[in-house]
Amino acid sequence: MSQYWLMKSEPDAFSIDDLKQQGPSPWDGVRNYQARNFMKEMKIDDLVFFYHSSCKPAGIAGIAKVTRNAYPDHTSWDPNSAYYDPKSTKESPRWFMVDIELVEKFPVLIPLSSLKQDPELTDMALLKKGSRLSVMPILESHWQHILQSTRSA
Repeated sequence: MSQYWLMKSEPDAFSIDDLKQQGPSPWDGVRNYQARNFMKEMKIDDLVFFYHSSCKPAGIAGIAKVTRNAYPDHTSWDPNSAYYDPKSTKESPRWFMVDIELVEKFPVLIPLSSLKQDPELTDMALLKKGSRLSVMPILESHWQHILQSTRSA
């Protein structure tokens, strides 16, 4: 049974257009244990809202799907990488990543402000106070509601 997710990326670092251009791409550099654990739960063909963060406006830019289950994030082993972690080793990896590919880029970004105003989404993880995770699960009911709202707009 498929699960639904939201993954945040700053568009100046990696945008939905970058994903479209590159094709299947690793989602590396996650350095939060809870976000890492969510990625370890992801399975091939799970669907993902691709979310542009730290920009104006922030919001959901489209849909991607998982194309490879979680595997060790090799950037944690590279001392020249911004994501280097000396406590992560090939023998005992601390960090993981998945690969994703673009399914659909939305014609118009769904802004965070619109999501916040929707009474059907009040308990969505993204909208909870203090929610800063870059990877989070999305309830199927929220997923379907957002898609339906997008398709009818």
